[in-house]
Amino acid sequence: MEHTSELRTIGTSTVAEAAHGWTFLTNHAHVMVALAMDPDMRVRDLADAVGITERAAQRIVGELVDGGYLRREKHGRRNRYHLDPSLPLRHPLEGHHSIGRLLDVLAEEREPDIRPAQAS
Repeated sequence: MEHTSELRTIGTSTVAEAAHGWTFLTNHAHVMVALAMDPDMRVRDLADAVGITERAAQRIVGELVDGGYLRREKHGRRNRYHLDPSLPLRHPLEGHHSIGRLLDVLAEEREPDIRPAQAS
């Protein structure tokens, strides 16, 4: 299952455009959202979808595994990732919310981008 082309478009922006500015979420959150959308994603594709290097993606996946937020399961030569939606967000301001609540909003099926035509 290949979702990278779907993940590379963010509204009307692309990952490359987002990398030149700031975003509301950390790369850790982006990795979790991408893996929630496609738990079979390869690290190479994950890095491409998030807009980071493979090494950074591997590091983040490792940190999420070490923190208990993510579990890695081997399927032949590939990995399948399982997020624990019951765990809390890590910052004190959001700690009363679970990552499941965040992922419910951010990893849901996307609606087609329908915008009204611009008058010329």
